[in-house]
Amino acid sequence: MTGSIISRTLCSVALGLAVLASHAAAAEFDQSHALFDVVLKQRVKNARVDYAGLKAHPQDLNRYLDQVAGVSKTEFKKWSEPQQIAFLSNAYNAFTLRLIIDHYPLRRIKDIGSIFSGPWDQPVVRLFGGTMDLNTVEHRILRKDYTEPRLHFVLVCAAKGCPPLRGEAYVGARLEAQLVDQAKQFLAESAKNRVDAATRTVYLSPIFKWYGSDFEKKHGSVLAALKPDWPGKSVAGYEEFKIRYTEYNWSLNEQPRKQQIQTL
Repeated sequence: MTGSIISRTLCSVALGLAVLASHAAAAEFDQSHALFDVVLKQRVKNARVDYAGLKAHPQDLNRYLDQVAGVSKTEFKKWSEPQQIAFLSNAYNAFTLRLIIDHYPLRRIKDIGSIFSGPWDQPVVRLFGGTMDLNTVEHRILRKDYTEPRLHFVLVCAAKGCPPLRGEAYVGARLEAQLVDQAKQFLAESAKNRVDAATRTVYLSPIFKWYGSDFEKKHGSVLAALKPDWPGKSVAGYEEFKIRYTEYNWSLNEQPRKQQIQTL
């Protein structure tokens, strides 16, 4: 009888330790975002995504999304601000990729959903023990909690008009350097952002019309915010130029189909 009691006690202790160990493991999120980094390196080339290949082989993306979903709000709040921004930015981009391959093939992200509930209103984001949409991540968390307008160079809505989807995951330890590089890459895309000195006009992506207040809040004006990262030396005195907005291309930011097939 005594042996049986001892045996049951040891089993209970072992079970308790196992539960504690599993909880500890769940709290240890990989801040290198290694799984998502693999996905991006494999499936993104020149800011274009191999959606066909990703749809055929979504295992690493799914595993990463499971990791994201396993992070509690309590654990998240213990991280540094750069780690939090990197986590939420990667989550937004990763769940956007998942949303696209769930509906692929398609011409553009706007083809998902309906006139009453568009792609950014779909409850596809598993975060902090619940489910939310992409709009919530962007507008009610990132834009609300962080004074970082360069987030608009990071969040990619699967359209060619977006900033380039980076071929690596964002990480807290290198976030500032990644943000600077993202800004420079996006502003260097002349189809989206350029200066016409002859007409004293700065042409900007509509992103700066939609979210201009975020840049103004931190820098006083949109042009002041862009000045440090503008390519070349063609913008001397551009603060006095008028602003016009370029056309936003909503077509899917996918790789050419022939190139995608070769990667399968």
